[in-house]
Amino acid sequence: MLSRIVVKIGSSSLTTDEGGLNLDSIAFFAGELSALRSAGHEVLLVTSGAVAAGFRDIGYETRPRQLHEKQAAAALGQALLMRAYQNALADHQLKAAQILLTRTDFANRKRMNNANMTITELLKQGVIPIINENDTVSIDELKFGDNDTLSALVANLVRAQQLIILTDTDGLYTADPRKSPDATKYEEIHEITEEIYSMAGGAGSSVGTGGMRSKIDAAKIATRGGVPVFIGKANETGDLLKALEHTGKGTYFATHLSSLPMKKQWLGFMSSPLGRIVVDPGAEKALIHGGNSLLPVGVKRIEGSFHAGDVVEVVNIGNERLGRGIVNYDEDQLQAVLGLPSSQVIGIIGEVHRLEVIHRDEWITLK
Repeated sequence: MLSRIVVKIGSSSLTTDEGGLNLDSIAFFAGELSALRSAGHEVLLVTSGAVAAGFRDIGYETRPRQLHEKQAAAALGQALLMRAYQNALADHQLKAAQILLTRTDFANRKRMNNANMTITELLKQGVIPIINENDTVSIDELKFGDNDTLSALVANLVRAQQLIILTDTDGLYTADPRKSPDATKYEEIHEITEEIYSMAGGAGSSVGTGGMRSKIDAAKIATRGGVPVFIGKANETGDLLKALEHTGKGTYFATHLSSLPMKKQWLGFMSSPLGRIVVDPGAEKALIHGGNSLLPVGVKRIEGSFHAGDVVEVVNIGNERLGRGIVNYDEDQLQAVLGLPSSQVIGIIGEVHRLEVIHRDEWITLK
C-alpha cells in the first residue's frame, strides 16, 4: 500500500532574504519530492511563499504590511511560484496542480469534502497537488499563519501517514541553539506539554510569518488526528527520504492515536464554534475520561449565542478548553435547564427533545 506523505515548505526555504524566488532551492526540493515518488509514495506539497515571491516584482522594497498590499503581492507571486514548481518538477517528468484554500473551506464540510475528492483524484492520476493559502482573499483574522496549520489540516484530511514540516533549523531545542551553546535537541516527542511549548520562540525570518510555536501547534493538530510529524531541515540530497525513515535532521512527534473519522476532524479542528459551555468537574470527568455525553446537570453557565445544531466549545471552571461538540439546545433553552437533573429537564422541555446537551457521538476531546 502506498504511503501518503504531506510535505510543508516555508517561505524562508524558497525565497531570498530580500524577497523573490530562489530557483535553486525550488529545483532542490523538486528533486527531493521526486525521490519520494520514486520510492513509491504519494506526495502532497503545502507551500508558502506567494507574498515573498511577488512583493519585489510588484514594486515593493520590503515585505508589505497592509492587507491589500500583501494580497496584491500574493496575486503576482502565486503565479511565479507555481510556474517555478511546474518547471522544476517537469525536469523529473512530474506534473503539479494548484489548489488554493482558506479557513472557510475547512469550516464548510461540503467544501472540505470536495477538496478531498479533488486531491484524491489528482493523486490517482499521478499529479502532485501543490496547496497554498488563498492569500488574495484571506483576511488576517482568519489566516492559517505560515501554512503550518494548513499542512496539519491537509494531512488529517487526506489521512496521511506522515507530515514533514521543513524549516531552517534541525528540530526543536531546549533553547535557541544560535544563542545558547548548551542547547540540546529533542529527538522524539511523545506528548506536547506546556514545557515543550515554552521551548518555542517567535517568528523566524523576515520573509516568513511562522515560528517554531506555530509548527508545534500544527504537530498537535496532526498527531491528534493520528498523523506523526517530523519538523526539521532538508538541505542535502536524500534528506526527505531520511526524514521519512526516522533518520532525518529534526524532531519527531509520535502519536499513538488512529486516524479520526472525517466528522470528528471537522468538528475538532475545522469548525467555527459559536458559543461556549462551562461545565463542572463531574461533567469534565465524564466527558474526558468516561466517554459520556454532556447532560444539563453538569453545565455551570453558557456564553455566546447559538442554536441547536451549532458547534460550541466546552471549557472547565478554570477556563481550560476541553473540546468541541454539536449542541442540541438553543441558547435560551439551555439557559432554562442548566444545572438541573434529567427528571426536571424533561418536565420543562418535554420528552420529544434530546436530553443530552452534547451527545458523545458529536463530541471530540481536545484536552
